[in-house]
Amino acid sequence: MAGHEHHHHHLSLCFCDLMRLLWSLVVPCAYLSLLLTLVLLLLLLGLRVWLQGRRKARRAQDGGPAVAFFHPYCSAGGGGERVLWCSLRALMNRYPGVSFVVYTGDQGVTGEQILEGARQRFNITLPRPVTFIFLRHRVLVEAASYPHFTLLGQSAGSMFLGWEALTAFVPDLYVDSMGYAFTLPVFRYLGGCKVASYVHYPTVSTDMLSAVRERNPRFNNADFISRNPVLSAVKVVYYCCFALLYGLAGSCSDVIMVNSTWTLGHILALWRSPSRTSIVYPPCDVRAFLDVPLEEEEEDEMEEGWEELGRELGSGEEEEEGGGGGGDRKCHSIVSVAQFRPEKDHRLQIRAFRKLLDRRGEGPRGRESLRLVLIGGCRNQEDEERVLMLRGLCQELGVSDRVDFKLNVPFEELKRELVDATIGLHTMWNEHFGIGVVECMAAGTIVLAHKSGGPKLDIVVPYEGGQTGFLADSEDSYAAAMETILALSPAARLEIRRNARRSVERFSDQEFEACFLAATESLMTKLER
Repeated sequence: MAGHEHHHHHLSLCFCDLMRLLWSLVVPCAYLSLLLTLVLLLLLLGLRVWLQGRRKARRAQDGGPAVAFFHPYCSAGGGGERVLWCSLRALMNRYPGVSFVVYTGDQGVTGEQILEGARQRFNITLPRPVTFIFLRHRVLVEAASYPHFTLLGQSAGSMFLGWEALTAFVPDLYVDSMGYAFTLPVFRYLGGCKVASYVHYPTVSTDMLSAVRERNPRFNNADFISRNPVLSAVKVVYYCCFALLYGLAGSCSDVIMVNSTWTLGHILALWRSPSRTSIVYPPCDVRAFLDVPLEEEEEDEMEEGWEELGRELGSGEEEEEGGGGGGDRKCHSIVSVAQFRPEKDHRLQIRAFRKLLDRRGEGPRGRESLRLVLIGGCRNQEDEERVLMLRGLCQELGVSDRVDFKLNVPFEELKRELVDATIGLHTMWNEHFGIGVVECMAAGTIVLAHKSGGPKLDIVVPYEGGQTGFLADSEDSYAAAMETILALSPAARLEIRRNARRSVERFSDQEFEACFLAATESLMTKLER
């Protein structure tokens, strides 16, 4: 018993000694932390002074201010790239004394090749030269580099990529045109630059948080996480913390432009800067399609159905076409315009098309009268592999003979396919905007888009009381909607196409340039002083 008490007393003494040791280290640790903080602040201040000195030297040499756009995938060929080139064209025309730079991560191409790609894909030619800064570490922002904690990894990687860009060229105004919000504090606080951002899609959103809370396997929410309430709770905390950091980074922006009503709601909730935030709809090349008349082969049938025989005959034509499978043209083309990314949900398009074929049956006015054309850009090897998987799905479902893949097509071919199409198909859930949807409407194609996000809130909405398109949200509803469109009389389809074309004028290049220049005017005028 005495030995036990002695052992307990010994442990108590050891514990007291340990506590005294830790207490004696508190003050030295506090001093050390303060010293390290001061050293870090001095280092950051020194970097800021060095970078500002480089900008002053550059400006003295060039004789004017410079604006730099951060767009690591500037030759990808998507809607975000069209925003980039239209922004540059607008600023170049308005501010002749300003030089322009694009930070890109593209390798193995020249600036001339990038600009030629923009001309072929978007029909855009810049009025003046632009300087390209080729970044070597774009892999830092690619999702494949971060199997776990992808959002955090990509965001941290974007800060390092932003630092590479900043040290290569220090601009007066920095514009993030691709959604890398964590680069904004790097350029603002280290580079001393004015910063602006154009947000296509929030990196994290309340929809993502809801999907994790509901244990829905979406947004990189693996099955083993969605099935486990503890892991799901941990991921909710992770997303909430990340959303807080994302909001702090985004609030550094002097000017915030968002591309749609849907994006506006999320950015206001996260960045909390309403006075600096405005909607600037992305530029859609609607003018390129307006020279194509909508009447053509439908016009005669429309006049006959609506003027001479009235609405009853129009209804009769609708019934006949619904049973016969579209007698107004030999083949109906259903076209999708979207990059081959997972969120575009091409699998839904193919499965819905299969159901449509099953509904239509065999014969010249059934299966043989339909084809699905998937048009899109491939950014990398991962996208190319996704196309191979989609081709495999077509083989599995037995529709490969009716599905065409057209990758990285030039603008003229894109235009030709849209003009010839009957239906323009879009299936991305919560699409931030949907430039491809607008292009389809401008081309005179009847749009069938996902019932969410930008298409639902901004694009496929009634125009002067008239219908502009259709919305769906499942394989069955897509197949049913396509069948409904094909069953419409030519006159009814023409009316919808006319409404849609008139409605998309608000998304033209000219409207975008006017709104973009108005949003950035306060920053640009300060640069020229």
